[in-house]
Amino acid sequence: MPSPPQSLLICVGILLTVGGATAMFIGLHFHFPSVFGVSLFLELIAILAGGSMLVSGLCMAMKKLQVSVPGPSLLHPRTGIRFSPEQALAIQRRLDRIRREMSEDSDIGRAEPEPCLPSTPPPWTMEPPPSYDTVMKQEETAACESPDDCQAEEGCVSPTCEP
Repeated sequence: MPSPPQSLLICVGILLTVGGATAMFIGLHFHFPSVFGVSLFLELIAILAGGSMLVSGLCMAMKKLQVSVPGPSLLHPRTGIRFSPEQALAIQRRLDRIRREMSEDSDIGRAEPEPCLPSTPPPWTMEPPPSYDTVMKQEETAACESPDDCQAEEGCVSPTCEP
């Protein structure tokens, strides 16, 4: 909850902003030529002042709500309660022990790194693949081996096929 000066800034900022906007709307709607320039200027000033008061009040309120970074102040809570030096030391030792146990658990859970791959591949031990011409000739002979296939294919020129 914001303190009284912050609450006052926020309330006055809201009132000035809303009041200035309302006065501007009414002034533009009814348009009094004799005081139009002065009223427009005062309304803009009210809106800007109210907006700046509102923003500054909100910034001050948010600044108080920021949570401090955990650290040595962890042992001295913001409520005003302070630990005795013995209590602070006991708590610090317990936290250190818990941290050590956590780091040991994480060390145990780590897997062994996989061995690196060799920089050069092993030599090729398989025989090389057949050439394109050899494969095509084998395909032709395999397609024309049965007499039924030869009758279906007219362009078959294989020694096993008879036209």
